[in-house]
Amino acid sequence: MKFIASSSALLKQLQNISGVINANNVLPILEDFLFDIDKNRLTIVATDLETVMKTEMQVEAKDSGRVCIPAKILIDSLKNIPEQPLTFNIDKNYSVEITSDNGKYKVMGENPDNFPKDPTADDASSFTMTSSALVTAINKTLFATSTDDLRPAMTGVYFELDKKGIQFVATDAHRLVRYKRTDVSSPNVDTFIVPRKPLNLLKSALPDNSDEITINYNTNHFFVIHGTTQMSCRLIDARFPDYKVVIPAENPYRLTVNRTEFLGALRRVSVFSNKSTYQVALNISGSELQLAAQDVDFSFEGNERMKCQYNGEDLVIAFNAKFLIEMLNATDSDEVYMELSTPTKAGLIKPVDQEENEEQLMLVMPLMLNQ
Repeated sequence: MKFIASSSALLKQLQNISGVINANNVLPILEDFLFDIDKNRLTIVATDLETVMKTEMQVEAKDSGRVCIPAKILIDSLKNIPEQPLTFNIDKNYSVEITSDNGKYKVMGENPDNFPKDPTADDASSFTMTSSALVTAINKTLFATSTDDLRPAMTGVYFELDKKGIQFVATDAHRLVRYKRTDVSSPNVDTFIVPRKPLNLLKSALPDNSDEITINYNTNHFFVIHGTTQMSCRLIDARFPDYKVVIPAENPYRLTVNRTEFLGALRRVSVFSNKSTYQVALNISGSELQLAAQDVDFSFEGNERMKCQYNGEDLVIAFNAKFLIEMLNATDSDEVYMELSTPTKAGLIKPVDQEENEEQLMLVMPLMLNQ
């Protein structure tokens, strides 16, 4: 089997899907790309058994065939070869010979029959949305997923579909993000949880534009198709917590601040906070917000004050500054408002300016105040 491909085009396609491959695999073949040639079309597949990514490109080939090629050595070599056509010759023992203008390189491939099979989209439901809508949804929710594998339901993003739109929800029990879009609709009312890793890969692989992408899902798998790139992953088989019960219905106090100024103040003050809690206390009275952090063990202390708009009784409430910073980074609005009630009740953060077809709500639990 023989084919000719552009070195830079091949490298770009391989880098798009190489994130799937884990550093330490149970099966050695999972460290390979599967190359599948059919006429002049090359399909490249990478998998870690849970997630599969595929990409297609045009090559020059007379025959069809398949081979597995070790991913790391292939990418490392292509990074150092300037743009030129490369000729791949594969013999019956799966030995791969790559010929460039000035060189010849050999690598031992593996039998493609040992490569894991792709999941099939049987009994799948389908809907479409724009690429930028999905990328935005991932960016606005993924940071709030949990890294605790003992609570698998929280390690992914919960998709809630109905005819009116789609909601993306993520929580780690300390904070929660709900992002709604009304410009996407699904024919069915459904819910499922997509793991963190494939969403991270999609965020990098999808363009932030208005290309239409097709999403299919069944009881076990989630499939995304965009142009020549496809991704499928196993869904998390667990029950997502009933998040609606933790969102406070009535938080009477309202604090409005400039997002960039608040973000800057939090970053500066949190440097002086305790490194296990990142606690920053917000002291709100009238039109002034004071931020205070201290680390008693090292006698560190940081204070800053800034202007705000506030309706409510004077309040002192503490939060994890790291969480607040991530939440403020996940919104584009110039101003945000916080809905608060008492020092022990969850606070809500919402952007002041939102697009008409989207709605973002972020919830963060307070910390016990250091006296």
